[in-house]
Amino acid sequence: MLRKVVLLMVLVMATLSLQAQTEVKLWDNTSAPHSNFLQGGAKDEGGVRYSNTTEAVLYIYEADPEKATGQSIVICPGGGYWLVAIGHEGHDFGKWLAENGVTAAVLMYRMPNHHPEVPLEDAAEALRYMKEEYAPKHNIRSVGIMGFSAGGHLAAATAVGVLAANGDKSHRAAIRPDFAVLFYPVITGDALFTHKGSFDNLLGVNRTAELTEKYSIEKLVSENTPPTFIALSDDDTGVPPANSIRFYNAMKAHNRPASIHVFPSGGHGWGFRDSFKYKSHWQKALLEWMWNK
Repeated sequence: MLRKVVLLMVLVMATLSLQAQTEVKLWDNTSAPHSNFLQGGAKDEGGVRYSNTTEAVLYIYEADPEKATGQSIVICPGGGYWLVAIGHEGHDFGKWLAENGVTAAVLMYRMPNHHPEVPLEDAAEALRYMKEEYAPKHNIRSVGIMGFSAGGHLAAATAVGVLAANGDKSHRAAIRPDFAVLFYPVITGDALFTHKGSFDNLLGVNRTAELTEKYSIEKLVSENTPPTFIALSDDDTGVPPANSIRFYNAMKAHNRPASIHVFPSGGHGWGFRDSFKYKSHWQKALLEWMWNK
């Protein structure tokens, strides 16, 4: 009987350790290089989603030490650059990745409010922190970035170096992830295929064609863009599949490794939800791809 009790306690402690998270505040509107000029703090929109975010915070889920791969990944949830869907596109992924040996850092980033440098600075600083401060102390050999929908745009922008391309000369702007994972990402500003809401929130409704092009990620893919995994649904009417296809084609045009998975159905925004019919398929494909990185 005592042995069973001890075993149960060990299992409970192991479960709790996987769910434990370290919270790291990167900065807020006062301490960051730029402000989004929003006030009042984050607003709870329900469904573990927050708008009006004014602080950049990392929630770190440490890898199961018995399965640790030596990899880490910064996660950028989606939300149309209006909110951060940090539940099914953030914390749920963080816990699952940690259980599978990958240390995950879920990023609560600040909304742009038409200041596009703001979320980009948050993502770049998160990547710098994980690479330069966290990794050396935790046996991490590679750090990637993951994003969903508008968060996919943020992750892809970080991977291709949009900040540096637009004149930011800071050290963090030059840092690149070792790999990227994009789920149904917003990529292009092309009016025929873009997700208008994301680009409106990022750049404003009266943006110029020149500004739009600067944030169209397929234009900035180069021989330095890291290997990328892409997953989406063929019937996505929220963010047209052409976004992912354009990024993939740009990767191939520059002879960069990329893996794309187009599922027959599921629409947009499924994240970690069990309702997505092909959940086990993307999970298997992603883990196999990451383990080979």
